[in-house]
Amino acid sequence: MESVQKTITYLKTLLRNYQYQYYVINEPEIPDVEYDRLMETLRKLETENPNLLTQDSPTQCVGGASLSGIFKQVNHKIPMLSLDTVSDENGYLAFHQRLKKRLNLSRDITLCCELKLDGLAVSLLYINGSLVRASTRGDGLIGEDITANIRTIGIIPKYLIGNNIPAYLEVRGEVFMSHSGFKKINQAAYRDGNKIFSNPRNAASGSLRNLDPCITAKRPLTFMCYGLGFFKGRSMPCSHIACLQYFKAWGLPVSDYTRLCYSSEEVIKFYHNTEINRPFFGFDIDGIVIKVDDLELQRKIGSSAHAPRWAVAFKFLAQEAITRLNNVEFQVGRTGVITPVAQLEPIRIAGVLVSRATLHNMYEIDRLGLKIGDNVVIRRAGDVIPQIISVVKSNINSNLVLKSITVPKKCPGCGSEIKFISGEAATRCTGGLSCPAQRKSAIRHFTSRKALNINGIGKTIIDQLVDKGYINNPADLFMLTIDQLTSLEGIGQKSAQNIIDALSISKKTTFTRFIYALGISKIGLVTAENLASHFVTLNSLLSADLNTLSSVRGIGRAAAHYLKEFLNDVNNREIIRVLVVEVGIYW
Repeated sequence: MESVQKTITYLKTLLRNYQYQYYVINEPEIPDVEYDRLMETLRKLETENPNLLTQDSPTQCVGGASLSGIFKQVNHKIPMLSLDTVSDENGYLAFHQRLKKRLNLSRDITLCCELKLDGLAVSLLYINGSLVRASTRGDGLIGEDITANIRTIGIIPKYLIGNNIPAYLEVRGEVFMSHSGFKKINQAAYRDGNKIFSNPRNAASGSLRNLDPCITAKRPLTFMCYGLGFFKGRSMPCSHIACLQYFKAWGLPVSDYTRLCYSSEEVIKFYHNTEINRPFFGFDIDGIVIKVDDLELQRKIGSSAHAPRWAVAFKFLAQEAITRLNNVEFQVGRTGVITPVAQLEPIRIAGVLVSRATLHNMYEIDRLGLKIGDNVVIRRAGDVIPQIISVVKSNINSNLVLKSITVPKKCPGCGSEIKFISGEAATRCTGGLSCPAQRKSAIRHFTSRKALNINGIGKTIIDQLVDKGYINNPADLFMLTIDQLTSLEGIGQKSAQNIIDALSISKKTTFTRFIYALGISKIGLVTAENLASHFVTLNSLLSADLNTLSSVRGIGRAAAHYLKEFLNDVNNREIIRVLVVEVGIYW
């Protein structure tokens, strides 16, 4: 018993610290899944040992009291509670069975399913249709008055429109930040030497609790309503989803991705469909929220001290985990950009073993304060390459010597000088096609479907051709012989002939595809099409000066600079000449 008591005391202290990081200073160190695991462990121990359960336990509280004393306090007429969570279908089905048992029903209950937004819960109070107050959730009973900051969010109406609006209406919802908005403010912060936010949730929370509304006004915050609080002066529908529809009619933003489900099967289908569509929403969600739609049934089912019993958060499989950064290697891309790649202690995330993660550039390493030996939080979302999102400083072994990460002075692929790209927080190998890594990537790009679309020549074949010295640039592809191709591993006479035929077919292309196939930095397919339309002929493009290139629709100064630099290079112009004059590529 003494051992259990020590464990419970330890978990309480740990969770209170994490709640402080999450709710007060907006700097959580651990992923949500780790927090949920610790909370569930504590809850289980308290259930098994009820005599050790205390009212101040984190399991009995709503989130964390974020009352800093800086903002005026606001009492919630109806508590703003947290949500219990489930992480698999069995957990959800158990929740559904509890609902039916509480209501003494054998039939399924109509449930409203919606997105679980990852932002900051807020309460908006409208009196006679005018926004008069906004507050945070705080500890569920008392929040902070953030009215001045909320008024800076353009999507939140200052005045409601329409008819039948209660004289006193409190709505609840989530303030959050889109991925594009988050990227934009962090780029600006890095440029200006200001604080970098670790994720969109922290950015939204920090922006709302800023003392200067003028700063909040510059942050790309948005908002969605998800529920009804206290109201009087007019009746409201007895259905949760009907309330949301009323909110929308009155000018309040409501998610269109909300469904009524009439069976457990429909709820589970909605969950999986939402998980599939998760990468396309443009903002963070970490599951769905399932609520009893009938408001009278909600009142009948009731709530515990920290969460309603009529709702639950059905979370997605964990996409984050903690592991150790063992090393960083630097890879060379098609245009010579040097990209750091994290070598990790292998860890399984959402069923996939992860041992590497992208670091993008040195700006990202500096932003994270990353060192070799750090414990880091890894996120893997769908098909996106895993990335490091934060460093867990408190979990670092104090006896471990950490190693700083520095950019190599020479290209790891060819030994050429490395040049820093001003304004891009990136470094580039100056070796061009003399660099094997760039050479292989450039040729792969040249043969790709959107470029010359040369069938039968993939990464493995190109790697062998370069390694054997058969090709050094894209033009060399057209000089290949049957004997050279059949000398490659896995290539027979028929496959070799198919490749020769595909090369011949690819000679007839379009000017757009040819420009794109050259693999010029910043010149994508759309930009290539704009260039082809503007200049019409290759000679016109080759003779254009920087100002003329910059004037082309959709081409900025940076893209024009890279294009001019590429076209001025003697080796590049020779490759273009060979492709057109000797190989006979035409359009």
